[in-house]
Amino acid sequence: MFQKINIVPRWIVFLIDSAICGFAMVFAHLIRYNLSVEAMDWQVLSGNVLILLLINSIVFINFRTYAGIIRYTGIQDALRICYAILMTTSVLFFIGLVSTNTGGALAFPNVTLIIYGLFSFLFLISYRVLIKYVFVYLRNYKMDRKTVIIYGAGEAGFATKRVLEHDATSNVNVMAFVDDDMRKVGKVVDGIRIHHTLDLQALTLGQKIDEIILAAFAIAPSKKNELVDFCLDHGIKVLNVPPLDKWINGEFSARQLQTIKIENLLEREPIRINNEKIANQIKGKRVLVTGAAGSIGSEIVRQLLRFQPQTIILCDQAETPLHHLELELQELNFSTACITYLGDVTNEERMQEMFDMYEPHYVYHAAAYKHVPMMELCPSEAVLTNVMGTKIIADLSVKYHVQRFVMVSTDKAVNPTNVMGASKRLAECYVQSLYHSSANSGENEKFTKFITTRFGNVLGSNGSVIIRFKEQIEKGGPVTVTHPNITRFFMTIPEACQLVLEAGSMGSGGEIFVFDMGKPVPIVDLAKKMIRLYGYVPGIDIDIKYTGLRQGEKLYEELLMDSENTLPTYHEKIMIAKVRSNAIGSIQDEFAALIRLAKQKANTMDMVAKMKQLVPEFVSNNSVFAELDKKKDEGNVVAMKIS
Repeated sequence: MFQKINIVPRWIVFLIDSAICGFAMVFAHLIRYNLSVEAMDWQVLSGNVLILLLINSIVFINFRTYAGIIRYTGIQDALRICYAILMTTSVLFFIGLVSTNTGGALAFPNVTLIIYGLFSFLFLISYRVLIKYVFVYLRNYKMDRKTVIIYGAGEAGFATKRVLEHDATSNVNVMAFVDDDMRKVGKVVDGIRIHHTLDLQALTLGQKIDEIILAAFAIAPSKKNELVDFCLDHGIKVLNVPPLDKWINGEFSARQLQTIKIENLLEREPIRINNEKIANQIKGKRVLVTGAAGSIGSEIVRQLLRFQPQTIILCDQAETPLHHLELELQELNFSTACITYLGDVTNEERMQEMFDMYEPHYVYHAAAYKHVPMMELCPSEAVLTNVMGTKIIADLSVKYHVQRFVMVSTDKAVNPTNVMGASKRLAECYVQSLYHSSANSGENEKFTKFITTRFGNVLGSNGSVIIRFKEQIEKGGPVTVTHPNITRFFMTIPEACQLVLEAGSMGSGGEIFVFDMGKPVPIVDLAKKMIRLYGYVPGIDIDIKYTGLRQGEKLYEELLMDSENTLPTYHEKIMIAKVRSNAIGSIQDEFAALIRLAKQKANTMDMVAKMKQLVPEFVSNNSVFAELDKKKDEGNVVAMKIS
């Protein structure tokens, strides 16, 4: 029945406000005469009340004090009422002043006006607040009441409290604010005490807490992980306030409060990059990004826009994602011209046409096939795209005097156990050899600087295990993990792309930059935490099923080969891998032979054998190509016996 109560018509609110103001004037007269009814001049009082009501009507209509919905009364409503009362009191003061000086009968003593102003404001606000809290009580008294702690006693924290109070679907008791700032600890806001974060455990033990809402945007990742682990251990749900850029007109709704995501817990401290150096290189230049519609390529494009290049050429073979990226960039209103170029990096004529048309100064080569099991099934496609495609773009970069060529590689190129990783290692070898050949030729001082960046898995990228886990949890499970001991490095997409830009700007040519990926994460622990974040218990509500390693997959990834070590750079998260180099002459012939085998497609075993010859550390794991390694080992044994 209560839900059917409609909003009170404005004219009723107007009449109530007028009646309260009339009562406040009578009350002011009573106080002036020491609450003596006999001493009051009722004729003067009635005249004063009539004038007051007339003036109030005009002022209230102009200030629209009756227009607000009473149960949502806030600061703006209080300010409108305050201004209206000040205006009414000022008009009455001038009327009384004029009447006194001209010998008129109207009199509004200053004491009466002051008392009237104070009490009318108090009464008008008090009845609104009373109705507001009665409404909240009647709305919520049959609902299950949740006890909440808000982490962060700043503007976002106070806004969160207001949002929860005004939300019709929630019945929340905000028990406390917690904050690290000692200056705030012990203070009270809206009747809610601010505690130090160290008191959180005592608060949760003293009373059952249903939710903790993170309303602070500068929590250190380590502290955030510690807090979430504590909450999960005690059955407390953790919610996140949306970032400020998601707020609409400085406000957000309770619907935007979401369960904290695993991506938030795998983040590390923010990376500081040399924006000025990158800007000096990129500003006003033409930049080509291959694989621009992919998760890495598109983020590189977004970050490049900040440095004001003249043109960004967005090259990709995926039509729909490229169109979506084009629409997104049009809404950003940057001065940079973003040109979409639909084309496959393996199509040499199409790529030649692109270079001839735009003559880029910089190339960020992110186009690649990256799914390990898929490339085990289609190894020729891995060679054609990852090897031949890279060769075509690299050769054209030299031909058109590109200043810098930055290649995005992967940790799977290190001691590869699959075709995809081996194809990326071959691509690394080619661009390195091409650089050393150009640098040593002495024919042109402005040779292309080839730079390779190598990193692990990125959170939220297409095909990420996290996306797969989310889908499985939302369907009720089971969550599939390939092996109980499998680990992976993780990095956020923006973080990875920042380091790509930084490494690309610092490289002098020929380097392979490896990124500090932090500690490897056990995938099964990741799955368990994601299940718990959804409010389920691993193994009880949602099972974890082990499916076995996929083709070409290994238990752990590496960023360096056994024969490699690193040199530091000025950026603590970027290192230079010391790798062997190859002569471009032999590379050209060998790569031509490999690509011919890939184009034949029917000769897959010969092609993979050629890859193993070019990448000696390529040893297949859980793959049909493992028999090539057995033959190789048997051949080595025979050779040793003969010698």
